[in-house]
Amino acid sequence: MASAQSTPASSKHYPSAAAALEGLVADGQTLAVGGFGLCGIPEALIAALRDSGAKDLTVISNNAGVDGFGLGQLLATRQIRKMISSYVGENKEFERQYLGGELELEFNPQGTLAERLRAGGAGIPAFFTATGYGTIVADGKETRQIDGRWYVLETALKADVSLVKAWKADRAGNLVFRKTARNFNPACAMAGKVCIAEVEELVETGSIDPDHVHLPGIYVQRIVVNPTPEKRIEQRTIRQPEGN
Repeated sequence: MASAQSTPASSKHYPSAAAALEGLVADGQTLAVGGFGLCGIPEALIAALRDSGAKDLTVISNNAGVDGFGLGQLLATRQIRKMISSYVGENKEFERQYLGGELELEFNPQGTLAERLRAGGAGIPAFFTATGYGTIVADGKETRQIDGRWYVLETALKADVSLVKAWKADRAGNLVFRKTARNFNPACAMAGKVCIAEVEELVETGSIDPDHVHLPGIYVQRIVVNPTPEKRIEQRTIRQPEGN
């Protein structure tokens, strides 16, 4: 009996962000998108998602980008139905839609959001945390006293598709993140059924020291190279010269 042939690792590389999304994204899906502010966001994949026209999306992300960039592009085109986030204060269109009742929002303390994603990737259905007890964060959730302290039950987060940004990948999908761009990206990648990684550099398998791999390739199904991302800065603060 002939043995089944495995798919070559090189097949993870796609020629464009649009090609990497093809056949994966659809209306009504839940997506996990990496990034912290505009640091470490998958710029090309978000733009391609906008161009795909997929709508009624639930997006799990620490924040919602800014007006006209990052996830803000999907808000402008009304493709997002619900955000599961921690901080959304940099986006006026988000504010307008939310206050107008046009957008659903599930707020999370930042650490809770990170742990919910991590739990989803680790196969843990729920966990207890003291964060949020006694506040509106706990409304409608199970609470329990353990060793004299009250905790809130938080459920894990899973996504149909994860979009993440890394600095470097090899053809097997092993990822290396650069400095603070690591942020929510590994947790988002692990929480998705399928993960697409946008990277600045693609190298041959074996070129990355195993001790330098931040996320194993088993979590990454597709790779797209964007060698020159814009990397916008949310707010630039410049110190005034002394004496002024």
